[in-house]
Amino acid sequence: MDNKPIDVARLGAIRCVIAPEPRTTLEGDQRRDREGNPLWITGLSVRQAEGRRTDVVHVVTSGQPQAVTEGIEVQVRNLWANEWAVDGRTGTTYRADAITPVSASGVGSAPAAAAPGPRGKSAGGDA
Repeated sequence: MDNKPIDVARLGAIRCVIAPEPRTTLEGDQRRDREGNPLWITGLSVRQAEGRRTDVVHVVTSGQPQAVTEGIEVQVRNLWANEWAVDGRTGTTYRADAITPVSASGVGSAPAAAAPGPRGKSAGGDA
């Protein structure tokens, strides 16, 4: 399936609703990316910029997001969606390079826009 970049600049407020947790296998071992870095999964609430609709997405990152706690507004850098299908099941996995808190001045430490270009396949299906 295709990886699709998501332009987070077009989204409204993004908040952490589930603090970062290790992404684990069915056996309970922490999953790792191709470089051996541990994978973390964070639940984010995304409110569309034009409207009242909100969605919760679970975003996987390589390495633990620092200072990200439930309820805070965050920035997501280089967000990608990957649609998958395995044994008749389908879904979407979300990956990002980083999730950082938005500072009190409203400016986070990472740029919000997704970088153009292809990205490698994600490390697996849903958590």
